[in-house]
Amino acid sequence: MSTPASGTPPRALRWAVAGSVIVMIAAGGLFYYASQLAAAKRKVHSNEITVTIHPHSCEPNELTVPAGFNSFRIVNASERAVEWEILDGVLVIEERENIAPGLSQVINATLNPGDYAITCGLLSNPRGKLHVTPTAESEAKAKARPSMVAFIGPLSEFRVYVSSQSNALIKAVEALSQAISSGDLAQAQTLYVPAREAYQRLAPAAQRLGELDNTLNARADYFEKRELDPGFSGFHRLEYGLFDQRSTQGLTPVAEQLQANAALLKQQLMAQSLPPEQLVSIVSRTLHNMADTRATSGEEERYSHIDLNGFAANLQTTRKVVDLLRPLLAKNNADILLNIDNASTALDTELDTFKTAQGYATYDTVSAAQRQAISNKAKALADALDGIDPALGLSGL
Repeated sequence: MSTPASGTPPRALRWAVAGSVIVMIAAGGLFYYASQLAAAKRKVHSNEITVTIHPHSCEPNELTVPAGFNSFRIVNASERAVEWEILDGVLVIEERENIAPGLSQVINATLNPGDYAITCGLLSNPRGKLHVTPTAESEAKAKARPSMVAFIGPLSEFRVYVSSQSNALIKAVEALSQAISSGDLAQAQTLYVPAREAYQRLAPAAQRLGELDNTLNARADYFEKRELDPGFSGFHRLEYGLFDQRSTQGLTPVAEQLQANAALLKQQLMAQSLPPEQLVSIVSRTLHNMADTRATSGEEERYSHIDLNGFAANLQTTRKVVDLLRPLLAKNNADILLNIDNASTALDTELDTFKTAQGYATYDTVSAAQRQAISNKAKALADALDGIDPALGLSGL
């Protein structure tokens, strides 16, 4: 048996050394790539404006930004999930809900010049101010605004849709209120579902009316004493009583107030004009919210677990908006329309898998993996919808 010459490393050792060198080079390359990626991310995030939400205040609570695209990183330094909104009078321009304690989320908003209000966590907290100053670019875009004639038809038809859905909501809430006043728990639980579906079909439009929407739809998290807070009312107060407390006791005044607010909602929705650049954004925002929090957490209908009914109602309104804009998109943007239709069908098919003879399954029976699948398909549809405004010349208006 031959012996290796003295001072010559064995072949295996030579291969090991060579492999180590390759690994070091690869590792160095990966480190360089990672460092460049991190630097790129820091550069992108360097323009973010950080707002920290404390238990009873925001820091800062007054901001000045230039018109156009702005990113706000909302840091939740309080002990409960919170929301942050940008309001133009009573109208919500942009929002982020259910920001978990200790975490942060980014809100991207394209803002026109003007003064806005900002909410700050609990509904009882003081509102802040957001000043948006004009720029040369914002003034040029205002002058280049496309003709609105093509959007008159879709906006008028959407107004008719909102009116009919408002009537459906008023009728459903009236029936629910009657069941509650008669003390019929089983009937009230049954009638809560169609009333909630009617509201969710209106939700994209209703959420523009920040204060009224909070009265109708705010969850217990946004009140100081949660479910025991005297300000906690609307749908979720009824849901808590009917499905968690399993009683109609004390709910009659809440139901009657909900009736009055449902009528007020229709009145305010009919009084507000909807700019064409918000027709798609309101449904897209609802779907992004579904993807980001509602689908994975199940927190929207935490007592009744009828989340799937709400998702399907949101999708119905989304499809209505797409159909209204279909003639405009079909002319020069058939590819965008195809992507939207495919994503819409995928989400609808996913939701259909949870249908039973009695309706949709309750969300507490939906697994984490299934919830993530719903979230992914909602996000795909929301992302597809985000391509409509640029295609129609409405982005940045």
